[in-house]
Amino acid sequence: MTQISKVAVVAAGGTGGHMFPAEALSRALMARGWRIVLATDSRGDQYAQNFPCEERLSLDAATYRPGDPIGMIRASLRISRGVRQARKAFARLKPSVVIGFGGYPSLPSLLAAKSLRIPTVIHEQNAVLGRVNRRLAGSVTAVACAFPTLKRASRKVQKRVHVVGNPVRPDIAALYDRAYVAPDQTIRILVTGGSQGARLLSEMTPHAMNLISEDLRIRLRVEQQTRVESIDFARRTYAEAGVECEIAPFFRNMSGRLGAAHLVVGRAGASTISELAVAGVPSILIPLKIAMDDHQTWNARLLTDAGAAVVLKEDGLTSEVFARALEAFVADPQRLAERSAAARAVCVPDAAEKLAGLVESVAS
Repeated sequence: MTQISKVAVVAAGGTGGHMFPAEALSRALMARGWRIVLATDSRGDQYAQNFPCEERLSLDAATYRPGDPIGMIRASLRISRGVRQARKAFARLKPSVVIGFGGYPSLPSLLAAKSLRIPTVIHEQNAVLGRVNRRLAGSVTAVACAFPTLKRASRKVQKRVHVVGNPVRPDIAALYDRAYVAPDQTIRILVTGGSQGARLLSEMTPHAMNLISEDLRIRLRVEQQTRVESIDFARRTYAEAGVECEIAPFFRNMSGRLGAAHLVVGRAGASTISELAVAGVPSILIPLKIAMDDHQTWNARLLTDAGAAVVLKEDGLTSEVFARALEAFVADPQRLAERSAAARAVCVPDAAEKLAGLVESVAS
């Protein structure tokens, strides 16, 4: 039986994009005998109900808008309180390493760890270094990233970065061993809306499906996450088009739906890109226009450069353009299979293990 001795503090929160990779790493470390403590804030709590940890630290943290001096002062005060809270907790827990996954909820833990000379690791999920990770990258013990490209990183940081991939949840990782089966009659399309800018996908996608040629349209089976206020519109539009559909604001069994999909339509968040690659599912990606530093467009390049996906920009996107892209995908089953193989060729199925190995190599 593995002897449990060392403590790892995993600092993440704010969004699922930060929390899901943190969860995957935590499970990998626990399998190696580590004790896990999660450090997050109130926003992260909504994603942490099933997080594998023996203790959860809720630390003060805050963000601010650039150019807002009052907001900066208020955020600094809250972050300072969070650092003091973290230092007090670390004195009791005696962690061997602190791992941050970006976002302001991770900042107090990493600042506290640095002040106490505890080894630190940051992991950047996106292809562009985020604000918090950018601030810390030059002084932490090790920097890990998901994509071969890491924009907004200094030359010094780029020389020492470890490309480990983006850890995905175990049920998603298990899809790596699934063989992609190109569509015969029924064509299954999964549409994921994303938490930001979801109206475009919620309302344009059903309309675009209605514009596809009838011989293809009647073969579609659509599962779509959509905003609550758009559910009736989506159901009515699909019914008018003769498209079988399942519409809901949230799908719980995402691994099962992803594994059954012939095509995914969605945003280009880091977790989405990594999950599509591991599962080997072709995709049409619409990067969120307002994403900071246009990081979703850079994320998508992993799949577009490989020929596994196409990108549709929000600017100038119409239902007609969207429909043509959809029809081009679903009309060619052999091309779908080729895109599936291309997606899987650029995935890192053992990202959680690679990151766990890096963490162990720097821990005290």
